[in-house]
Amino acid sequence: MTSTASSTDTRQDQAPQDRRPSWQQRLRRFGYTAQTSGDVRERLVPPYVAPSPRMWQVLGVPRVLSDRIARWSGWLGPLLVTLVAGIMRFWNLGSPKKVIFDETYYAKDAWAIVHRGFELSWDKNVDSQILSSNGHVPLPTDAAYVVHPPVGKYVIGLGELMFGFNPFGWRFMTAVLGTLSVLIVCRVGRRIFRSTFLGCLAGALMTVDGLAFVMARTALLDGVLMFFVVAAFACLVIDRDRAREKLAAALPVDSYGLVRPDAHVGDTLRLGRRPYRWLAGLLLGLAIGTKWNGLFFLIAFGIMTVLWDVGSRRVAGARRPYEAVLKYDLGIAFLAMVPVAVVTYLTSWIGWILSPADGSGGYYRNWAATDGKGGSWTFLPDWWRSLIHYEHEVYKFNVGLSSPHTYMSNPWSWIVDGRPISFFYESPSPGTDGCPADAGEKCAREVLAIGTPLLWWAACFAILYVLWRWFFRRDWRAGAIACGIAAGYLPWFNYQERTIFFFYTIVFLPFLCLAVAMLVGALIGPPRATDTRRVAGATAAGVLVLLITWNFIYFWPLYTGTAIPIDSWRSRMWIDTWV
Repeated sequence: MTSTASSTDTRQDQAPQDRRPSWQQRLRRFGYTAQTSGDVRERLVPPYVAPSPRMWQVLGVPRVLSDRIARWSGWLGPLLVTLVAGIMRFWNLGSPKKVIFDETYYAKDAWAIVHRGFELSWDKNVDSQILSSNGHVPLPTDAAYVVHPPVGKYVIGLGELMFGFNPFGWRFMTAVLGTLSVLIVCRVGRRIFRSTFLGCLAGALMTVDGLAFVMARTALLDGVLMFFVVAAFACLVIDRDRAREKLAAALPVDSYGLVRPDAHVGDTLRLGRRPYRWLAGLLLGLAIGTKWNGLFFLIAFGIMTVLWDVGSRRVAGARRPYEAVLKYDLGIAFLAMVPVAVVTYLTSWIGWILSPADGSGGYYRNWAATDGKGGSWTFLPDWWRSLIHYEHEVYKFNVGLSSPHTYMSNPWSWIVDGRPISFFYESPSPGTDGCPADAGEKCAREVLAIGTPLLWWAACFAILYVLWRWFFRRDWRAGAIACGIAAGYLPWFNYQERTIFFFYTIVFLPFLCLAVAMLVGALIGPPRATDTRRVAGATAAGVLVLLITWNFIYFWPLYTGTAIPIDSWRSRMWIDTWV
C-alpha cells in the first residue's frame, strides 16, 4: 500500500506466489537478474505512506524543517486533531450548571463510591443542594441498589476528587477520555490504513460528531465504556502488527533479497508474550466493569484477534494455519483476554467486597449471611455468593426493563439519527440566560444528544462499503471495522422491547468514523488512477468533509446548551422525531 487510498491492496492475507515463468528461472544461470514480485514482508508488514514535504516547501518552510515535519507527521497530525478536540470539549465544560439527564445518578454514585467504596441512597431533592453549595452536602448512610458495575463511576469520581462535587468536576474525566479517544482513533486509523491522512481524517470526523461531543461533556458511563473499547481495539491492532513483524523477521530471504514464505516458520514459530494482547484483556475487563455490554466486545475482539493470527500464519506460508494457531496461539490468547478480563472485573468490586457485611456495607453485601444462608454453595466465600446474587438480580432488572420513556428508541432508528435524546432543555425569557433581549419570545436552550446528521447518514453508505470490502475483497481492515460496529450495535436488536436509548451508540461511533474515512479513501481513488479521476475523487471527498463540518457548526447551539430564538431552534428540528 503506497497511497492514502490504501484500500486498493486486497490480498494482504493471501500467500504470495512466485510468478516468474520457468524460463526466467532457467535463465538465472546465464546471469538473468530480473526483479521479482511477491515480497512476503510487504504483505505481512505493509509500508506506511511516505509523507511528502512538498507542501511545506511551497509555503517557504526551510527544507530541513519541512523534512522533520514530514517525518514527525505520524504524531504531529493526530496531536493537532486531538488539541482541537480537547479545546472544544473543555470549553465552558461546567455549562449548563445543572444536573442534566442521568448525571443525577452517576455524578452522585461516583461521589459516594470514591468516598465509601459503594453507592449510596441520596434524597430525591439533593441535586439543587449540590449545585447551590458547590457539592458541600453530607453523604447518606444507606446503600443504594444500582444496576451498573463500578468502574465508570470510579472514573467520574476521580474528576470530582480533583475539581469538586460540581458540574465541571463530574464532567472532567469524561472530557479527558473523550479527547483521548480522538487521539486513539487517529493513531489506530493511521495504523490500519497505513496513511496519516486517513487516520487524522477519522479522528477529525469524531471531533465534529455531535454525539461524541455531547457525551464527552456529560457524566454518563457510555463515554467511558467507549474509551476502553477503542483503546482495547488499538492494542489488538498493535499486537497484530508486532506478531506479523516477528513472522516476517523469521522468514528466509531468497537470492533476490526478497522475503519468501516458509511452511516451517508459518507452522511452528512462537510469537512471544504479546503484551498488547494482555493489555487489551485488561481494558476489556474495565469495559465490562463499566457496563455489561462490554462483554460483547470481549467475545467479538477475541475471535477477531485469533482469526488475524490465522491470516498471518497463512501469509507466512503455513500449510495448516488453523492447526498452528490452535497449537501455539489460541491458549495464550484465551489466557491474555478472558481470565484477565474476569479478574479485572472482579477487582473493580473491591470497594463493595471490603465493605462491612453487617448491613452497613454495600447493597446485598450481607445477603449470604442473611437471606442466602444455607444451600449447596456455602463453601464459597460469603462475599462471592453475595456478589453472584447481586449480579443475578441486576441481570433480571436489565433484561426486563420496559418502563416507557419519552426518549426511548428502537435500534433500527439509531443508525439514521432517528430518535436523539434531549439531555437538558430550558426556555429562558428574552434578556435572560443568553436569550437575546430582542428575541420577541422565549428562547430554546437545549443539550441534544444527536450525532452530526450528515456524518451518520454518510456512515450508512460507509457501512455498506465496508461490508462489501470484507465479503468480496477479503480486506481485513473492513472486517475489523465491521466487527467493532457489530459488537456495539447488533446485540441491542435482541432487546427491542427493552427501554433503550440512542446514546448507547457512542460505543461504536469510533468505528463509524473509521468506516467513513475508509470510504473517503476509496472516493479519492488509487494511485494508479488518472489525474482526472483523482481530482474528481478528492473534490467529492473534500465537499463531503466540509459539509459534515458545516453541519456540526450549524447544530453547535444544540450541543452546548446555547440559548437561541425559538424559530432558530425549530429550523434545526429537521425530522419530527427529533422533538
